[in-house]
Amino acid sequence: MPHEQIVIQTCDGACPAHVFSPTGNGPWPASIFFMDAGGIRPASLEMAKRLADGGYVVLIPDLFYRYGPYKTIVPKEVFKGDVMAVLGPLMATTDNKKAAQDCGAFLSYLDTREDVAGNKIGAVGFCMGGGMALSAAATYPRRFAAAASFHGGNLATDSPTSPHHLVSRMAANVYIAAADGDELYPPAMAKKFEDTLTKFRVQYRADTYPGASHGWMKPDFPVYNVEAAERGWRELFAFYERNLSNTS
Repeated sequence: MPHEQIVIQTCDGACPAHVFSPTGNGPWPASIFFMDAGGIRPASLEMAKRLADGGYVVLIPDLFYRYGPYKTIVPKEVFKGDVMAVLGPLMATTDNKKAAQDCGAFLSYLDTREDVAGNKIGAVGFCMGGGMALSAAATYPRRFAAAASFHGGNLATDSPTSPHHLVSRMAANVYIAAADGDELYPPAMAKKFEDTLTKFRVQYRADTYPGASHGWMKPDFPVYNVEAAERGWRELFAFYERNLSNTS
């Protein structure tokens, strides 16, 4: 499994990133992997590798690059204490708007790769990254064919950076995977977001995963749910297969 560590120059500085690609002869469709608030760590890299094993060139940028170097986060230890004392300063350096802005540089990088097939790609995000994936897809509607959010929170709020404000520009097909009883994405918010997707005729599917908690896809989270996570991977691969297999 080819794995590269690179640096992409954005408008705000140098963004370290990892690229995973399938073994064999390409080209393959590409996906940008938007990380959760735990940052780049072994678990997120393993997830990106799993996606690449499914037949995709996967770019996973470190969206905390504006903060500078940071210690590798161990979620199970962080969740034992004051979570925001650790993650808050990192999260304060980025948001949906900044991540979407960065995406211009990420797309330019992918355009230089001979192993990337076609012009349209996918976006997938987890937790914090869910809203970022959706925002990026809406900001660059001609470049994204698919955008997926897994346990993404705050998708329809009063914040000016809320993803639902950008839905009118969305051209990608959307998949929303929500945790059952997620306080960051309660039923009323889910309805508001889905109503917005419907209003602007965005093709989407929204699933609620019974018994799963916010962050269930992350293998190093205390709430990791094997059964729900495996369902999530099946849904993601099927979603990408439907929308990225013939991109151009």
